[in-house]
Amino acid sequence: MNPFHLAFPVSDLGQARAFYGGVLGCREGRSSDTWVDFDLYGHQIVAHLAPDAPRAVAHNPVDAHDVPVPHFGVILSMADWNALAARLQTAGVPFVIEPCIRFKGEVGEQATMFLLDPSGNALEFKAFADPSRVFAK
Repeated sequence: MNPFHLAFPVSDLGQARAFYGGVLGCREGRSSDTWVDFDLYGHQIVAHLAPDAPRAVAHNPVDAHDVPVPHFGVILSMADWNALAARLQTAGVPFVIEPCIRFKGEVGEQATMFLLDPSGNALEFKAFADPSRVFAK
């Protein structure tokens, strides 16, 4: 699978570096005074300084949770998901949706968690016990 590229607004590059590099453990790539590349599990995400960008977040009901929209993230292996959940809990990161299993016993059963970065961007990290079920109906 090819890596994706995502550019997103942040209000403070120092906070973005601390969160994506320090808390999430993303390796930093190229940067300038207005943007920073991060390696998010092999995908290129770019935090662009845009302090005036709107940060409105809507919510949609999904399996009894209010899922923030928009959001982005990565599908991890179950081992990597568990390690990240533990890392975030140890760091005291507040969750929008605590680490849990969604759609338990159904085709789309998945581990999921939602959190906000310091600029209010919503992130989801998920994992499937059976990765072949990612697109199953």
